[in-house]
Amino acid sequence: MNAPLIQLLVLAGIAIFLILRLKNVLGTREGHENPPAPMQSTERSTRPEFEVIEGGPDLDITDHVDEDSDAAKALAAMKRLEPSFYVSDFIGGARGAYEMIVMGYENGELADIQPFLSEEIYETFVDGVAAREDQGLTIEANFIGVREIKLVNATLDPDTNEGEVSIRFVSEMTSAVRDRGGDIVEGSLTDVKKQKDTWSFARIMGSDDPNWLLVSTDG
Repeated sequence: MNAPLIQLLVLAGIAIFLILRLKNVLGTREGHENPPAPMQSTERSTRPEFEVIEGGPDLDITDHVDEDSDAAKALAAMKRLEPSFYVSDFIGGARGAYEMIVMGYENGELADIQPFLSEEIYETFVDGVAAREDQGLTIEANFIGVREIKLVNATLDPDTNEGEVSIRFVSEMTSAVRDRGGDIVEGSLTDVKKQKDTWSFARIMGSDDPNWLLVSTDG
């Protein structure tokens, strides 16, 4: 028997030995065995989980007012008239409207904010800006931001479906009044002042006009 044939037989014997050893260690799969478990992702899901409680409180309302309050009942009625109305979204919009209206009045740029003012409030603003101009006064203001915002009341007129929501704002800004010569006669460009306002916005719920109008201001 030549050397190559001997080597081939030795290698075949080693291969058979290794196959038998692996079979004893790993076992063999039969048809009744469970399939291998799928690989699980180590990343945590970022989708929020919500628990819906049938007949429970509307958190969009109770996050802002007491559940059994008259304001909560009015807000619930508004949402029935207009299902797309969300209190949290309204408050976010009120925050932006507050800054826009305050700065529009301070700068005397009433045309930009007129669509968001009731006729009575607009006329009051016009009178205020005209009085400043008659005295040769101008205001230089910088709005820093709203620090607090809270829904304090809500009502709904059942006859007209007009909803009214009152919001209390606490904001910070700098404001200086200059005379005709440009000298500061009131306020400061550096001293930050805190301003507190309670504003009421109104709108006919379910109407095609999406704008809420500022109908009253109370400093």
